[in-house]
Amino acid sequence: MKTLSGLLLLLGFATASFAQNAPAEAAAAAAPGCGAESTKFDVKTDRSQHPLAKPEPGKALVYFLQDDAYFQSAPRPTTRFGLDGNWVGATQANSYFYVSVDPGEHHLCAGWQSFVGFNVARKSAAAHFTAEPGGIYFFVVNDHADRGGESQRPAGMKLSPLDGDEAQLLMSKFGFSTSRARK
Repeated sequence: MKTLSGLLLLLGFATASFAQNAPAEAAAAAAPGCGAESTKFDVKTDRSQHPLAKPEPGKALVYFLQDDAYFQSAPRPTTRFGLDGNWVGATQANSYFYVSVDPGEHHLCAGWQSFVGFNVARKSAAAHFTAEPGGIYFFVVNDHADRGGESQRPAGMKLSPLDGDEAQLLMSKFGFSTSRARK
């Protein structure tokens, strides 16, 4: 009986120790560009606007696009975009926005704020780049999900740099998103 009591006590300590370390390990595994998981956005998309801005002197611009051409499920996800550890905005269904950044190295993150699905492989993605003064950079999240077709490929996303000409073509068809963090 002493052995069983000792084993249960040891198991209890091990479980408590693992529970204390699990959140810290999960936070450490997040990409450096991501913001706090608790931050959620309200998003509005205007399909009649297609702005293309120029950077302020000494700054660079980063455009974030969400391309759902291969997302064959509904509803489509809201995607948050992070820059250097803070969420800077969000998009929904074939839309985009841009932010001004200082020159230098930057870490990016994209993550689904919401998606209802069972077979999900990647709900987030990350990248980094170095901004030059006056530079304009385009990054696209390609979302994909099958509606139960033959392939049964898991839903997911990929964050990639995008050629400026291709980005302008997509933006002419996409809506412009504005978002604000919920309080």
